[in-house]
Amino acid sequence: MKKLLAMLLALAMILSLAACGGSGSSAKTEPTEAPVEAEPEAEPTEAPVEAEPEAEPEAEPEAEAAGYTTVEEGKLIMSTNAAFPPYEMVADGEGAYNGFEGIDVEIAVALADKLGLELVIDDMDFDSALVAVQNGKSDMVLAGLTYNEERDKVMDFSTSYATGQQVVIVPDGSDIETMDDLANDKMIGVQRGTTGEMYAADTPENGGYGEDHVLAYDNGALAVQAMLNGQVDAVIIDNGPAQEYVKANAGLHLLDGDWVLENYCLAVDEGNTQLLEALNSALEEMIADGTVQSIIDKYIAAE
Repeated sequence: MKKLLAMLLALAMILSLAACGGSGSSAKTEPTEAPVEAEPEAEPTEAPVEAEPEAEPEAEPEAEAAGYTTVEEGKLIMSTNAAFPPYEMVADGEGAYNGFEGIDVEIAVALADKLGLELVIDDMDFDSALVAVQNGKSDMVLAGLTYNEERDKVMDFSTSYATGQQVVIVPDGSDIETMDDLANDKMIGVQRGTTGEMYAADTPENGGYGEDHVLAYDNGALAVQAMLNGQVDAVIIDNGPAQEYVKANAGLHLLDGDWVLENYCLAVDEGNTQLLEALNSALEEMIADGTVQSIIDKYIAAE
């Protein structure tokens, strides 16, 4: 009996262990592997973006590239007194430039072309033309202008391009027969602001006739008209316009000889060195290649 009971207990233990073993086997899993990350899909390849070409810098105006500036970009402004034939005069015929013609006008046109600028001509009284360049209203004065030391204090002068001869106009039958006769208490007409006015109005000790014996007019034509009206006895002016006034007015003639010999130049404001150098370079080329002389010969016949 005891033996049977022992066998039954042993059998129960075996069955109990088998039940526990079955339960563990069904829960068993394979070792977990690290998840494999999916490779990202390759993004579509974009066409390479071409770099835009760098914008080329705007070309500098020729004037600035050359190191100088003008009153107005791209322009060369000339102040003058267009009542001084044959150097500058109002005209509307063939060959006139914007209503003007003459030696100085054609020289100015050629200078502007050489510098790649547009010429602008401002016509005014002679002394105003001198002031305009000093006040920055014009780039240069070109007006039958002659060099002297007083002007050189406030303006810079170019190379001379022509010789100026100041002469004396008198009416036919005048008792002024030589230059020396001008000193005999005569009234002399001149163009305001010119060296003719300066020299004539100077004291007798310095070769002039004194301010009381000189009347200044806005231009040569008015001085000549004053002489025809009996307001002055003689007119001192440059030879070029003097010849024109004598041709245009019967009963006038020139005294023999030159009253003064001078040099015609253009001028810029004092200290405007770079512009003067550019103008001078162009002017000297025109003198060397005969351009200036051909312009002068066009208006003044060789004697």
